[in-house]
Amino acid sequence: MDAFLASTVAVAIAEIGDKTQLLSLFLVARYATRLPIILGIFVATVLNHALSAWLGAWVASFIPQAWLPWILAVSFVAIALWLLVPDKDDSEDSKFLGMGAFTATTIMFFLAEIGDKTQVATVVLAARFTETFWVILGTTVGMLLANIPVIMAGRWLMERLPLATARIGASVLFVALAVVTVWATYVNS
Repeated sequence: MDAFLASTVAVAIAEIGDKTQLLSLFLVARYATRLPIILGIFVATVLNHALSAWLGAWVASFIPQAWLPWILAVSFVAIALWLLVPDKDDSEDSKFLGMGAFTATTIMFFLAEIGDKTQVATVVLAARFTETFWVILGTTVGMLLANIPVIMAGRWLMERLPLATARIGASVLFVALAVVTVWATYVNS
């Protein structure tokens, strides 16, 4: 359950103000139907984060156990710093928009997640926790928790949400994950 909860909270907070959340806002303004957008985000996230989590678990299997906590802690701090940098929306001129809400959302979301903060966080979380399934489920739920309100409330929510505060909160969460990782290493050794 730790893997699920940590992954859900980390991605839900990290996603606030992220380019894929801005993409959600763009897609809901473009298409009238919300359910295909939500389903597209779900499918894209499951595929992208499953590949990311398996990569994280695979990489962790090659790293010496003594090094893993330190590499993870540094990775968490790097993500924390990266979260402080605001994203911009670059979805305006996509050739996928003519494919319909579900297909466009699935493809654009999958591509937007490549190299994104939440994808990198998924790799690191899967390397941290051995329960890969729960990391995938948690990061997917976190992505949906952050994007469904944007899809449902749209621009009204984005105008009232303090993105700088959310980015700082997410950054603090990842620093806390780094501290917990190092602390667990000392307690277990």
